[in-house]
Amino acid sequence: MAGEVSEVVSVPVTPVVSTPPSMMHSPAMPGRSPARGTPLGSPLRKAVKNIKGYLEEVGHITKLDPQDDWLPITESRNGNAYYAAFHNLCSGIGFQALVLPVAFVFLGWKWGIVCLTLAFIWQLYTLWLLVQLHEIVPGMRYSRYLQLANDVFGKKLVNLLAYLPIMYLSAGICSAIIIVGGGSMKLFFDIVCGATCHSKPLTAVEWYLVFTCMAVIIAQLPNLNSIAGVSLVGAITAVSYCTTIWVVSVGRGRLSGVSYSPLHEGSSIDRALSKINALGIIVFAFRGHNLVLEIQATMPSTLKHPSQIPMWRGMKVAYLIVACCLYPIAIGGFWAYGNQIPSSGILQALYQFHGADTSRLILGLTAMLVVINCLSSFQIYAMPMFDNMESGYTSKKNKRCPRWLRSAFRAIFGAMAFLIAVAFPFLSDLAGLMGGVSLPVTLAFPCFMWVLVRKPERFGAAWYLNWVLGGLGMGLSAVLVIGGVWRLIDSGLKFHFFKPQ
Repeated sequence: MAGEVSEVVSVPVTPVVSTPPSMMHSPAMPGRSPARGTPLGSPLRKAVKNIKGYLEEVGHITKLDPQDDWLPITESRNGNAYYAAFHNLCSGIGFQALVLPVAFVFLGWKWGIVCLTLAFIWQLYTLWLLVQLHEIVPGMRYSRYLQLANDVFGKKLVNLLAYLPIMYLSAGICSAIIIVGGGSMKLFFDIVCGATCHSKPLTAVEWYLVFTCMAVIIAQLPNLNSIAGVSLVGAITAVSYCTTIWVVSVGRGRLSGVSYSPLHEGSSIDRALSKINALGIIVFAFRGHNLVLEIQATMPSTLKHPSQIPMWRGMKVAYLIVACCLYPIAIGGFWAYGNQIPSSGILQALYQFHGADTSRLILGLTAMLVVINCLSSFQIYAMPMFDNMESGYTSKKNKRCPRWLRSAFRAIFGAMAFLIAVAFPFLSDLAGLMGGVSLPVTLAFPCFMWVLVRKPERFGAAWYLNWVLGGLGMGLSAVLVIGGVWRLIDSGLKFHFFKPQ
C-alpha cells in the first residue's frame, strides 16, 4: 500500500434541500406557528435539522480504499487517546534505554545531559509535525509513514532514502528484540535455577527460538487496535524494569574507584568515533517515529473531532513518562558505575557488579520484565511489516487475506527475524550505527515533509527552522553511519557471526 492514500470526499456542512411544489407554503401569518399551518412542516423541518446537525457533527465522509478494511493497521478505527499512549509508551521505551549510560562515558556529565535534552526536544517537535501531517492535505489521511514519504518525495527518492531505514526500524529492531529477549530468558533461567541446578540449560540459539515462537503466537492478534492491551503490558513492564534497575544501582552506591571523566583512550580518530557512537546511542533511544502515523490511523476522525487531538493528548502523556524513565536511567546509571559500565548497558552492569549482593527475586523479576516488554515491543514494531506483506496479497487478489495465510505471513516474518538474530547476535550492541540509520526517519524527514506539504512563508521562522533541522539531521545521520561502519570494520574480528553467546 506504499504510495496510496485513502480518498476523502468532502460534503457541504449545510445540505441543499429541494422542496416539491406540493410542499411549498406561504409564510406563516404573524402569531401563527408554521408547524400548525403545515401538517408535514414539522416532521420535514425536524428531519432537515437532524441531517444538518449530523453533517455538521461528521464534517466529512471518508471514502476509504477497500484495502484499508483488510489490512492490520487500518482494519479497526476505534482507537483513542489511551490506545495512543499505550502504543507510544511501548515503542518509546525499550532495551535501547539501558544503553544510555554508555553514551555518558564518552560525552561526560555536561555534554551527555545537553545532548540527551536536545535530542528529546528535537524528537518531540518532529512527533508533533507527524501528528499534524496525518491529515494535512484536505481529503486525505496518511495512514502509513511510507505513504506520506512517497507523496512528498516521489517514488524513486523514497525508495532510495526512506524505504531502507523504515523497513530496518521494523525488521531490524525485531531481530534485536529477539536477541535481548532470548538472552534475558536465558538469564532468568540461570537466576532461578541457581548454581546448584543440575538440569541441562538451553543454548542461546534455542532460547532465541523459544522467544520467537512466543512472539509469533502473540502476533496472531489481527490488527493494531487489538494489541492495545499488549502495548499496555509492555509499557508497564518497561517502566517497571527501568525504575527497578536504576533504583537498585543507585541504592547500592557508587563503585569504588569510579571515574566520570570522558574516556580518552586511543588515537584522536578513535576518540572522535567514540563520541560519534555516543551520539548515535542517544538518537537510537528515541526511535519509533515510523509508527506514529500508523497509530493515528487507528482513530476515527471528523471535522469537529480530528484524530490529531486525542493522538497528541496520548502522546504528551506517553513521552512525559518516557522522559521520567530515560533521564534516571542515563544519569543514575552513569553515577553508579561511571566509566566501568559495560558496553552492553546498565542491565549487564547490575548483574556484573551487584549480582552477588542483590536478592535473586529482584534479579529474576527484572529479567522477566525485560522478556515481557520485548514480547510486547515485537508486536508493535512488526505490525508495519505484517501490513506490508498482506497489502501485496490484497492488491493482487482484491480480497481480504485468509486467516491461514495471515498466520503464515507472520510466522515467516518471525523466522526471518530469528535467522537475522542468529546470524548477527551482536546486533543489539550496534546502537550507534542503528541510531545513524534511523535518524532521518526520526529527526530529518518530518521537517522536510512539513515544508514541502504545509509550504510555510518562504524565509520565515518556520521555513528556516525546518530546513535547518532537516539538513542538520541528514548531516548527523551520515556522520553516525560512517562512524558506525568504521568502528564495525575496525573491530570486525571481535564479532562472532552465527555464534550467539
